[in-house]
Amino acid sequence: MRDIIIKTIKDPRVTEKSSVAAEQNVYYFNVVPSANKTEIKKAIFALYKVKPTKVNVLPIKSKKVFTRGKLGMKVGGKKAVVYLKKGDKIEFI
Repeated sequence: MRDIIIKTIKDPRVTEKSSVAAEQNVYYFNVVPSANKTEIKKAIFALYKVKPTKVNVLPIKSKKVFTRGKLGMKVGGKKAVVYLKKGDKIEFI
């Protein structure tokens, strides 16, 4: 059961927007498409030992791309926005 909860989070989204938001205790994660808010909260607590105050889940749309003259697709997915209390912090290595 614990492995299923931990596998809901793929990786942190490291972007310019997410690094600015981290200063206000807001963190972005890529999650599996079947994950819901309660599973994400449990996974954050299991991985980072902090309790989120709020979690928002957003879809990522698929996009058409041209690579080397051929049409392809960038696969979409799901991302989670995790809000923490003022004193809490998540450290990425």
